[in-house]
Amino acid sequence: MWKSDMPKPPAGDIVDCAKCKKQFTVTKYTLAANPPPGWLCHPCSKASGVDPFKKPAAPRKRKTPGEKRVVVNFEERRLPSLVSMCIQLISEHIDDVEALGDIGRINMDEIAKAISKNRSLTPQNAPLFYDVTNTDLTLYDVTNLTPPSLCALASLNPNLVNLRLDLCGRINDSVIDEWCTSLPNLTRIELLGPFLVKAPAWQAFFKAHRGLEGFLITQSPRFDIECARALVENCPNLSELRLKEIGQFSDDFLPLLKPLAKCLTSLELSYPGDREALSEAALIELLRAMGAGLTHLDLSGNINIGDGFLFKGIKPHTRKLSSLTLADTPALTDAGVAEFFDTWAAASGHAPNPPLVVINMSRNHLLKGDALITLLKHSGEALTLLNINGWREASEDALRAIAEYAPQMRKLDIGFCREVNDYTIKALLEGCVQLEEAKVWGCQRVTITCPRKRGVSIEGIEAQSLA
Repeated sequence: MWKSDMPKPPAGDIVDCAKCKKQFTVTKYTLAANPPPGWLCHPCSKASGVDPFKKPAAPRKRKTPGEKRVVVNFEERRLPSLVSMCIQLISEHIDDVEALGDIGRINMDEIAKAISKNRSLTPQNAPLFYDVTNTDLTLYDVTNLTPPSLCALASLNPNLVNLRLDLCGRINDSVIDEWCTSLPNLTRIELLGPFLVKAPAWQAFFKAHRGLEGFLITQSPRFDIECARALVENCPNLSELRLKEIGQFSDDFLPLLKPLAKCLTSLELSYPGDREALSEAALIELLRAMGAGLTHLDLSGNINIGDGFLFKGIKPHTRKLSSLTLADTPALTDAGVAEFFDTWAAASGHAPNPPLVVINMSRNHLLKGDALITLLKHSGEALTLLNINGWREASEDALRAIAEYAPQMRKLDIGFCREVNDYTIKALLEGCVQLEEAKVWGCQRVTITCPRKRGVSIEGIEAQSLA
């Protein structure tokens, strides 16, 4: 027998097992007997509950604070998706795409959306969406289209009436000049990000399209007051106007827009370059001139708008409004909004404005339960879309009232409303029978076990997003 203080015999020696007394050959896996003295053969080591062949566990690496904050909730795809394979196939065989036959407008639009997700639209495959008979064209990401290819777009779609291009930052003056002659029938244009277009090009465009009925642009820093003047003078039949995130926008623009009151039904003057560029008084005067014909109004991001605008602008001067968006207007108060909706139907001097169909008053942190209840009492019966994201202090009872007053609700955003819980979701699913989408981002009391309903998408459940 070996004493406990003696070293382990070298590998290859033959010794007696301290337990079964049988001889065995010493290896590097041989373990000491417990209690000592002696050594154990491999069968006796396993019988004692110790696996001599088990590798020691590697020391656990401590995560850095940065690694702890990273939540991985997706798996990397090793194989391309079916959509990407189809897009790649169509792109490679663009010359033979006619062999597919009539794809159909709906399918073409779905392909356009799919292509935009991975920015696959290029000058080579863009002709897939072109046709001399096209009257409507929507492309959701034209980042890769160069100015010559954007000029070709007009040449290959000469009969366009409605054109929408998103992420069109490469449009420049040469493109607009080409459109002045190549798109004679254009009556509606919607552009996101035409940064490079200068004022003279815009003015020439308006002179070439005097029948324009819809002009909707976002992020055009060179659009100045002379452009606005040219727009009003040359396009008197404008019914839709969006000037969003226009850097030079100011009160001086507003009097120029008043002549459009004859036909204008949709007006958006949101998020000017300077959030204080438009004063409340100037906006009230604008509504005095054109409010009676408006059905859609979006003045989001104008921080000078307060309760006074509701009582002096919207209440006395609107007649047909069905969609109201006043997001990011932090001066609005709960008491003011509550009183406005409570008394709007009693406006004197004219027929009251009908209930609203769309309301977006998100990210107004002072609004809470009283405003929500009166809003629902006024417009709940007609509401199909409601966004009160960020109404942190809205009570649970007020939130449940949505289910009681708004049975026609289809899309609802109650994100970052602290009192939303599983019972709120249950009430909404039972009361809003036509609900299609509910967003609950930031609602920490909504659990992964909250009620569900077929056909209703609930987005933003925290436990689910971290799974």
